[in-house]
Amino acid sequence: MRKVVKNRDTSETQIAIDLNLDGTGQTELDTGLPFLDHMLDQIGRHGMIDLRIKAKGDLHIDDHHTIEDIGITLGEALNEAVGDKKGIRRYGHAYIPLDEALSRVVLDFSGRPGLFMKADFVKEEVGNIDVNMFEHFFQSLSNHAFITLHIENLYGENAHHQIETIFKAFGRALRMALEIDSKQGDIIPSTKGAL
Repeated sequence: MRKVVKNRDTSETQIAIDLNLDGTGQTELDTGLPFLDHMLDQIGRHGMIDLRIKAKGDLHIDDHHTIEDIGITLGEALNEAVGDKKGIRRYGHAYIPLDEALSRVVLDFSGRPGLFMKADFVKEEVGNIDVNMFEHFFQSLSNHAFITLHIENLYGENAHHQIETIFKAFGRALRMALEIDSKQGDIIPSTKGAL
């Protein structure tokens, strides 16, 4: 089973993540940031991964360290849980609408981290979180999961919808990339033979 428990303890945050890539979309989230919990729930449910996150951070200062360290820890957990990548599809993509908003996410478990994100959010803050922190979250995640990640919000007039379509699309793209491909067998999906 592709399961992992990952912890990160610093002077700023304590993060505990329990991840099962072959789950059913069950989530249990307690980050101290309700809107972030709502977004992380989208990853679990649409990615069909079981995801438990407990985070305690220095929210009396701001949400930066908590969001960044959750991204780091989730990225590390994904990287560890996927293992040698034998048999996975490797690539994933999804377009997700929510009313007037539409986002596209394309990702590659390439072993080469990189985030390429375009999103012009119509508000500067949603759920008491600076919208710039969502790009920082995905940057931290991609760096530590060693994935190439392209995210675009194509359009939207409601910032909540814009952000939610991004998280849902990420979950769906993640699900596709992590699926075991029966045609692939026990082969690493690369002409190099390594990722």
